[in-house]
Amino acid sequence: MRVLHVITGLAAGGAETQLRLLLQHSGHDAEVVALYNAASVADQLRADGVPVTDLGMRSNTQLGAVLRLARLVRVGRYDVVHVHLFRAFLYGRLAARLGGVRCVVATEHSLLDDQLEGRPATRGVRALYLGAERLGRVTLAVSDAVRDNLLAWGIAPERVRVVPNGLDLDALAFDPFARAEVRRAHGIPDDAQVVGAIGRLHPGKRFDVLVETLAPTLGPGRRLLVVGEGTEREHLTALAGRLGVGAWVHLAGEQAVAPYLSAMDVLVSLSRYETFGLVVPEALASGLPVLYRRCPALEELGVPVPGAVRLPDDETGLPAAVDEALARPAGDRRCPDELRSMDIRAVATAVDEVYSSCAR
Repeated sequence: MRVLHVITGLAAGGAETQLRLLLQHSGHDAEVVALYNAASVADQLRADGVPVTDLGMRSNTQLGAVLRLARLVRVGRYDVVHVHLFRAFLYGRLAARLGGVRCVVATEHSLLDDQLEGRPATRGVRALYLGAERLGRVTLAVSDAVRDNLLAWGIAPERVRVVPNGLDLDALAFDPFARAEVRRAHGIPDDAQVVGAIGRLHPGKRFDVLVETLAPTLGPGRRLLVVGEGTEREHLTALAGRLGVGAWVHLAGEQAVAPYLSAMDVLVSLSRYETFGLVVPEALASGLPVLYRRCPALEELGVPVPGAVRLPDDETGLPAAVDEALARPAGDRRCPDELRSMDIRAVATAVDEVYSSCAR
């Protein structure tokens, strides 16, 4: 079976990284089209041997891009078109129909209440979303929380299936050599305590609150290591400098997650708006204690996961919670058995079964 994945862009992000992980374990031949910004994840996909096309769109009004994409669909003779993220939902579904493919699958990564991909879902956005949905066959929700929002928007229950994001448990395993290398690269002593945070440098992730709250506790023996890139970099750099902790706050930029998890001693996630919260189970899979605000991925497992502590809404208790997490014995950093059901191999098998069912 030939599958074409259409995604809005391929800069580093949760949906983009999940797409790459899925393709590494899918049983079907796959190619990828990015509407624009075929960045670091496109390079990684090509290195994996996956063909990637960049449509090079410059605005949302380039309707000619739909025709170019439809031509690619028709020439490629694909059995399935799988779309990811809002703009790709609009262009990809329409192009698939124009190209003669009726088996159109979507994955909804980030619909939460009145937010879509971190932006307000206006009445016009919702109308476009629902109109495009009718051109597809099925939408895969990454969590029950996302499914509930899709149903609340008016999408029929039989057109929605829950298939969670997956974890590459082997890749996330703790690596003492990576720990030493990452710390050395950032000038962090081997015996320093490292509080970690991972995600796009976006206001919704609340990294500024993390810096402000932990600033009094930071110093040569305790560092804050933030992995990710985005529009908040300059603000966070200035904030750390203003608070006098610039030397102890390390903004690592866009990096492979697994080695940096190995370098940390606790991970903190203060985002209140998560449709899955992938970084939380990733950190737990690396054997880290995790303090988090919201994580549907864990909440929907139905069992407590050792090392995971849900924080109250009040930030005043965060420094004490970090102290408590760091005071626990480090242990052997094994992946909790409770996360085995999230292995990417099981997730890829579930997606492949959706393709087969849809094509039938």
